[in-house]
Amino acid sequence: MAKRKVGVWLIGAWGGVATTVVVGLTALRKGLTDTTGLVTSLPPFAKLDLIQWDELVVGGHEIRDTSYAAEARILVEKSHVFNEKTLAAIAPQLSKFDGNIRPGTLVNVGAKIESLAGPAALKLRKETAAQAVARLAKDIQDFKTKEKLDRVVVVNVSSTEPPPPDVVRTWKWAEIQKSLAAKAPSPLPASTLYAIAAMQSGSHFVNFTPSIGSDLPGLDEYAHLQNTLHVGRDGKTGETLMKAVLAPMFAARNLKVMSWVGHNIFGNLDGKVLDDPENKANKVKSKDHLLTEILGYKPQTLVSIEYIESMGDWKTAWDHIHFQGFLGTPMVLQFTWQGCDSLLAAPLVIDLIRLTEREARRGSSGVMTHLASFFKSPMGTDEPAFAYQFQQLTQWVDRVANEDDGDE
Repeated sequence: MAKRKVGVWLIGAWGGVATTVVVGLTALRKGLTDTTGLVTSLPPFAKLDLIQWDELVVGGHEIRDTSYAAEARILVEKSHVFNEKTLAAIAPQLSKFDGNIRPGTLVNVGAKIESLAGPAALKLRKETAAQAVARLAKDIQDFKTKEKLDRVVVVNVSSTEPPPPDVVRTWKWAEIQKSLAAKAPSPLPASTLYAIAAMQSGSHFVNFTPSIGSDLPGLDEYAHLQNTLHVGRDGKTGETLMKAVLAPMFAARNLKVMSWVGHNIFGNLDGKVLDDPENKANKVKSKDHLLTEILGYKPQTLVSIEYIESMGDWKTAWDHIHFQGFLGTPMVLQFTWQGCDSLLAAPLVIDLIRLTEREARRGSSGVMTHLASFFKSPMGTDEPAFAYQFQQLTQWVDRVANEDDGDE
């Protein structure tokens, strides 16, 4: 079998999640770590002929001026993750990938994110939305040409942007084109510009953030026109994963959830950005809608997200569930989730890259609804419960495997 070569283009390329993805991919390539945390390393996925670690090349867009080695060092010093011997062994490859990073866009990212920008991105701060799309798409296409890639998967792992005006959420492709062509500034957020640029370059788009990205009617139209795939939003890694597992239990046992309170504290760059109320609004909404969808009614809820700098990349979520049992008896379930944010997210990003690339080989286009289990606000499906979402994924695995068997 001929060796494949696939590009991984990361938006927010030097952020904590992206850095962990790149460290992880490089360590896997060199056999320096095992596959714990990777869904695609479970036995059922072995029959899919998924892309291998040494077949992936990394590039991306970033608004800050730093490097993979510098960001990995921050994660080591503040959060005590990564093995020093591993980092030393992969340093040359990290430096090589640094050479593929290009300046991201500051169009409609919000004041908080713009305050993080370095000189390279600031030089481009006056570009229009249309100019940004053209530049970003060219960067991706140049990467594909330079590295002689079969295809590129673009993954948005950047900080959460403020929500766009409500009118944008209903736009068809014609309205998006009109907005980009108009003389007045376009309200399209940066995440959507990245999605358009990805599709324009013929690449596939994964939105791991709560930002709107490609979650617009017009972008699904464009994905079909370009024969590209897309999926999102907001990776489901911790507290919301627990909600998606526990809430169906309460529904199935006919126990009435009266209130569900969740407090989240963490201290990484994402937490710093979410400390801004505008940016936080997108994240809270993404975390809070799940219970109503699963239970069929809305209990009293409170979701708080607080930036505590000393926590570094470690996130703690404490949840208090007040529910009613037989004969009106009030009862309580509490749980505490503690995990390293980037280390929980990175393997899922790698899974999504592999699964998107596999679906691309089938010639599909549009939303990949079978990947709902990876997201808090999955596109193209109304099924919120994790067990059923994962069942959709395993059914897709069986379909693809059966297609392969039929080809033999």
